[in-house]
This record gives sequence, C-alpha cells and structure tokens, in this order.
Amino acid sequence: MYEQIMEKAKQYEKETTRFLCDMIGHPSFSTKEKDVIDCIKKEMEAVGFDEVRIDGLGNVIGRIGTGRHVIAFDAHIDTVYAGDMSLWKTGPFKAEVKDGMVIGRGSVDQESGMASMLTAARIIKELNFNDKFSVYFTGTVMEEDCDGLCWQYLIKEEKLVPELVVITEPTNLNIYRGHRGRMEMMIHVKGLSCHGSAPERGDNAIYKISRIALEIEKLHDKLKNDAFLGKGSVAVTQVFFSSPSQCAVPDAASIQLDRRLTYGETKDTAVMEVKAACRKAGYPEADVEILMYEEAAYTGLVYPTEKYYPTWVLPESSPWLKTAEQSYEKVLGKKPFVDKWTFSTNGVAIMGMHNIPCIGMGPGNEIYAHAPNEACPVEHLTKAAAFYAAFIYALNQKRD
Repeated sequence: MYEQIMEKAKQYEKETTRFLCDMIGHPSFSTKEKDVIDCIKKEMEAVGFDEVRIDGLGNVIGRIGTGRHVIAFDAHIDTVYAGDMSLWKTGPFKAEVKDGMVIGRGSVDQESGMASMLTAARIIKELNFNDKFSVYFTGTVMEEDCDGLCWQYLIKEEKLVPELVVITEPTNLNIYRGHRGRMEMMIHVKGLSCHGSAPERGDNAIYKISRIALEIEKLHDKLKNDAFLGKGSVAVTQVFFSSPSQCAVPDAASIQLDRRLTYGETKDTAVMEVKAACRKAGYPEADVEILMYEEAAYTGLVYPTEKYYPTWVLPESSPWLKTAEQSYEKVLGKKPFVDKWTFSTNGVAIMGMHNIPCIGMGPGNEIYAHAPNEACPVEHLTKAAAFYAAFIYALNQKRD
C-alpha cells in the first residue's frame, strides 16, 4: 500500500503544484484571507470532501470519512506582506515554477502544506483505506498575527476536538514535536514633565525605562535552558514615550518585550522575572502588561485573546510519534529526523492550551519563511502528501 500511496502522490504532482500556485495568486494577509479561503473551499468541493464549511472566524473546514476517531491536518493560509519589492526576482503573488521550485509569497509559510494536505485527501479517498477516522483538513486564518487564535475558536466554538493534529508548517520534510512558546509584554513607567531647559524640575520617564531595559538585557542571560527546546529569551523590541513637546521632559515611557518561553517557563514565571528586573532597576512601581489581540477577522468577528502562547512538546515516547516515524520510513524510504521549530505555530493553542497532541511535518524549509524569493521544492509537495496519506493508512491499521 505504501508504494501505491507514493505512486498516487507522484501522479498528482502537477495538480498539487497548480493548486499551490492558485493560492499564491490570492494575496492572503492576516485578517484579509477571504479570497484564498474561497479558493480552498472550491478545491475541497472539487476533490469531493464529505463536508466543507467556513466558520465564524473565517477558517475553512473540510472533512473526509465518518469514523468515530477524529484527527486533523492544519495549515494556516495567511501570509506576511511581501516587504521590499526590489528584493524579489519574481512577482511575489504571481507564482512561478522554476528549477523544480514554486516561488512566491506563501510557498513555504505555509500554503504548500495546504496543497499537500488536499492531495493526501484525494489519495485517501481513491485508495479507500480510511474507515476508522473522520479526518478534518483546516485552512486557518490570522496565524501570522496571532498564532493559535484560529484553533482556540475551532476548539471552543466549533467543538472540533481531535485526538491528534498534524501541523503542516515547514519542517524541511522532517518530523517536529514541539517548539518554544512566546508572549508579548509592555512595561510602563510614569514621570513628571517640565521644560527641557531645566530637567531637574521634572522626572524623566525615558531615563527610568532605559534603566529597566538594561536590566531586561541582563535577564536574558539568566533564563532557563532546555536540552531539547533550547534557551528562553527576552528582547526589548520597541520603545514609546509621551511628552508635552520636544522641549519637555517626557512624562511617561514604555518598552515592548518579545519573550520566548522554553520548557518549564510560564506566563506567571515570566511576569515575575520582569517585575524583579524593574525592582532591580529601582522602579518597583513599573506596570507590567500582557498585551491583547483584538483585531477583526475578515468576517468581521472580533475574538480577543491574550498574547500568551504556551510552550509545547510531544514526548519522544508518544505512540502518535512512533506511528508517524514508522509510516514516514515506509513511504519515503528513510528514517525521519525528529526535531523542533524555531518559530511558533498553532500548536500553542492546540497542545499548549488544550493538551491535544500535535506532530509537525511540512514541505519547505522554515529558513525561507517571511523571506524574499520564498520558494518550496515541488518534490517536497509530493513527499509531504504521501506521508500524510501513509500516516492515515498506518493509523487505520492500529485503531479498533
């Protein structure tokens, strides 16, 4: 059966590539994904999914099979902007296939995963080896702006609670089992304005926030390290202030922090560390805020969430991981390299918040994510599709 699966994936290579190019041709920035969602819905219907719908947040949800076990494949289909157009050799939204690569914004991060997922659905249906699973394929929105928000909605509002989710973010065809979490914070301090010609009359908020920033720099070196996920990190990424004029001492100042959380670090521990840094700087009264995401989806829905995205790791002993490794080797002919993402994914909500196991495997190399001339090997599309189908086949052999 594994040979048949690979042969089918190769037969569909042109169709997989064509569909990826179609998606790239519909710019799909976060909160502006409607056109590409409609494109995916149309493709799912053409494939012959048993159910296709769009939820209130704008995610497209397709299902094949009616088995009592539930598994999902996820691809976020929003992209970042193109950036400096002069750095692109081709039009970022006019997909080009050249030298075995699909070039265009979203070709790696991560519409390629969606293209391979739908080819896997074709294979599963045609070879008819899925009788135990309801398999969901989700094209999710707003991940680039707020990773995991889409799955918070799917789990809480749509009541989609799979036994496992396969995340198809780029892994260079490796299998990934986790990544660091993250959170976005602000530190605010107050001062007292006065005329800039006599600064001693006031209390300069920029001096205060600068001293705190230097303590945050020191904090970075003290953060926890994990043998698998690596070290936690913190960085000051933006500085803000308010002042009556350019000739006045600032009366308030703030810094924004990007905090990456390794295994064992949480929202509470991260906030406590930042508050301790403020005290060391001499300003225990500084206010530490966790930011909120409250942007409207393309559907108009606002679904607020804290910008806290928990760390997650699937244990090496997980039966899901073992089955994934076995099916990978059987269909692709080699043992997989099991690793982790550097960046964050929807797994922060799926497993980080809701403890639903996740594994990752996707076409493309993450080093090209968000980069000019983003490009995914066509060969990766085919191999990823074969793995997804093979994984479902293997699970059907194991489930009652």
